[in-house]
Amino acid sequence: MKPIRIWDLPTRLFHWSFVVLAVAAYVSAKTGGNAMVYHFWCGYAVLALLIFRLIWGVAGPRYARFSAFVTGPRTLLRSLRGNADGGEASDTAARFAGHTPLGGLSVIAMLLFFGIQVGLGLFSNDDIFNDGPLVKFIDKDTSDMLTGWHLRNQWVLVALVALHVLAIVYYRVVRKKDLIRPMILGDKTLAAPVRPARDDWRVRVGALVLIVLASALVYRLVNLAPAVASLPSY
Repeated sequence: MKPIRIWDLPTRLFHWSFVVLAVAAYVSAKTGGNAMVYHFWCGYAVLALLIFRLIWGVAGPRYARFSAFVTGPRTLLRSLRGNADGGEASDTAARFAGHTPLGGLSVIAMLLFFGIQVGLGLFSNDDIFNDGPLVKFIDKDTSDMLTGWHLRNQWVLVALVALHVLAIVYYRVVRKKDLIRPMILGDKTLAAPVRPARDDWRVRVGALVLIVLASALVYRLVNLAPAVASLPSY
């Protein structure tokens, strides 16, 4: 039993930045009024993070890659049966030292539905003076329809986040596994020997370049048209 680096620094920064932005976007949307400017800013930042995570899921360190936790239904069921029996085989535990198959399914669902939410937001309006940056490319009826789906999808996100939090509590209380500390410090204490994730300066510089490029892409997309009448160019 010894600490092993599982979560690289860029993955951890992505995770906690995403949490802060998601909460800020929700609160600013419910506040309304001038706070909608911040809602748009949060949405743009979330989009940049999503682009980063999609690429990082292919090119990042081993446990951040989708291939490390995205499985077929058979492997998922075996993992669930192992949990029901009170444990997992050592080879399975080693393979899924990062996310379990069920946890991986949760990650994919979150990325998918947050991506849908941000995409809908680009074409949404609030019938006052706040418009998404791409509203000018569609008619008002289409924008209203997409705005409706944007509002409905928020409850899907709330449900996914609630399930995620409940899973963390379940692991902490029932299975005596702390999932929060490793996502803060990067290391997990594991019984099975596994290869640690790369987390050197090259990984961190590569991640920095990637998030800058993702942010530049979002900036370009947003500035195809003014996002909010009162929002200055940034």
